[in-house]
Formats: sequence, structure tokens, C-alpha cells
Amino acid sequence: MTGRPVTARRRLSSALTEVTLDGGRVVMVKRGDGPGAVRAEAAGLRWLAAAGAVAVPAVHGHDVQWLVTDRVLAGSPSARAAVRFGRDLAALHSAGAPAFGAPPPGGPEQAYIGLAPLRNAPGDDWPRWYAEHRVLPYLRRAVDDGTLRPAEATVIEGVLDRLPELAGPAEPPARLHGDLWNGNVLWGADGQAWLIDPAAHGGHRETDLAMLHLFGCPHLDRVLDGYQEVAPLADGWSDRIGLHQLFPLLVHTVLFGRGYARQAVAAARAAGR
Repeated sequence: MTGRPVTARRRLSSALTEVTLDGGRVVMVKRGDGPGAVRAEAAGLRWLAAAGAVAVPAVHGHDVQWLVTDRVLAGSPSARAAVRFGRDLAALHSAGAPAFGAPPPGGPEQAYIGLAPLRNAPGDDWPRWYAEHRVLPYLRRAVDDGTLRPAEATVIEGVLDRLPELAGPAEPPARLHGDLWNGNVLWGADGQAWLIDPAAHGGHRETDLAMLHLFGCPHLDRVLDGYQEVAPLADGWSDRIGLHQLFPLLVHTVLFGRGYARQAVAAARAAGR
């Protein structure tokens, strides 16, 4: 994929290997987790990079199983880098998408978020699309698996019924990273935040921010300061964090079990107040 011989390799995990090429360049080689996963990730990285807003590793090539990208030299998070990240993230979102649920150019409709299937089916009405394609598929599976109880599902369904009134002002589709938890934000030695492992699609910009809140992010208050400088958020956005967290919490319920089910129900109750 790079056209250069390998001189050294260091396995970092079962799916990730650091490879040194002839001439000294270091790249990351990642094995995909399912059909279409590598194609989706490569397309997502290129789509995010095309916005010219956030730092993402360059894609050197891929096939059905392997993805080769640049390595990011690790640094430490700082308040200055966090403000820059917030500004860059706002610019990324403002680059837009053709529709809610639109996949990146060249990306498959059937993609992944982590190890969970993710269907990128376009829609023009965010509340309806979010319920149908981002909450209900994982809610149904969690109930079918016995991880979420029927009475708990009813609480979440009640919030979905009220989505048009709870969703806040209508917004155009944003260009989302789509899986923006802290582990997918690398604080580089160059003083900026790099985004990796996207589940990129068109969506509501508050969803990316809600995921940063859910799993924590260094200097999050400064990230938000930078974001608001470039693209101020609609009034009441902080009251909608739980609404947007339903999607990742239900994904985690399906993947990791009962503890996340309780968090999803709590987020639904908070969102419905």
C-alpha cells in the first residue's frame, strides 16, 4: 500500500501494529473488525480531512481487511490545544453533509461504530431520523438480548415520541466524527488534537459534543469555549446532552451490558424532564 519495504514492526494490540518503513517513516496498520469496516473508516478519515478543519492521520491505502495510516506522535493535552480543538471541531461540523445519515463519499451504507453495526441511511428530518436509525435499532436489540427491560425501554420510547419538542431549533446536517469519545482524540506532540477511528456521517453537531461529555475529555470547558467562538450553540444545548447520549449509551448497552442500560434510562429520564 505504501510501495516501501518494512524494516521493523511493533504490535500494539490484536488489531494494531506500528510499522517502520524503509527510510524511517512510521505508519499504523490496523485490521478491520467486520465486512466494510475498513472501507468505512478510510472513507471517514478522508471526508474529515477534506473539510480542512481538524487534524486526521493521512490514509496511505486499504483493502478489505487492512488500513494503513500515518502515526500520530503523542503529546499531552493543554488548555491551548483544547481551545484550538474546539475551534477546529466547530469548523468540521460547519463543513456540513448532504443529509442526516449520509455516509462519507465512497463509504458503505452498512458501517460500524466500534464493533456495532451502524446503518447510514439518509434522512432530512433529524428527530425522525435519530429515532429510526440511531436509537431504535440498539434499543430493540438490547431488549431482545435481555440487557434492557421492557419497562425501561418504555421510558426511552417516551422520549422518542417527544423528540420534535425536545430536539431544540432545527439545524442543518453537520459533518460528524460520529464516535467522538476521548479515546479517539489523540493529543499530538505538535500541540493539536488529532481525530482517529471515526464513524463519520451526517448528523446533529450536538451529538459529537454529547459524546465528549459522556466519556470525559481533558480541558472540556476550554474545548467548548473554542467551539462557541466559531459556531455558537443553540440555547438550551446543555439540557439536550442526555438526549444525544442515548445513541452511544445504547450502543454500549448492546456491546458491553447492563451497566450502560441503567445509564441510558437515566439519560432518557433527564432528557424528558
